[in-house]
Amino acid sequence: MISIKVNGKSYDLEVAPDARLLWVIRENIGLTGTKFCCGQALCGACTVHVNGQAVRSCVTPVSSVAGQEIVTIEGLAPDHPVKKAWIAEQVPQCGYCQPGQIMQAAAFLRENPGPTEEQILEAMEGNLCRCGTYPFIKRAIKRAAKEVSQR
Repeated sequence: MISIKVNGKSYDLEVAPDARLLWVIRENIGLTGTKFCCGQALCGACTVHVNGQAVRSCVTPVSSVAGQEIVTIEGLAPDHPVKKAWIAEQVPQCGYCQPGQIMQAAAFLRENPGPTEEQILEAMEGNLCRCGTYPFIKRAIKRAAKEVSQR
């Protein structure tokens, strides 16, 4: 039995300790916003927050996050500045990578609410977008940073 807390709700799960967090979130808890892509922590589609830090859930054993605070894209507030900026800048095309992109950007802006363009590019370089919406992503993060820094 492994106990985890996802989006503020506690779960006691009968899963193998080495089960990957991504699959526990998707298959055992039923939250499908977090996406599977590479399975090797190379693309960022599976990014979630663990205690406020961006983590690649496809390679994270569920036992390593037992008792910690996990937030998925579903748990990020609808009015979060990054979500609002994503809509305003019309970032998604296919949308597959967007949950991971948003989660990475939200964790980054929590740590650095006034980033430079270079810092944005560096923070997001591990999140891949097949559609190539990188200019839109960068604009959305800049927009969200303005709101975050005013809070």
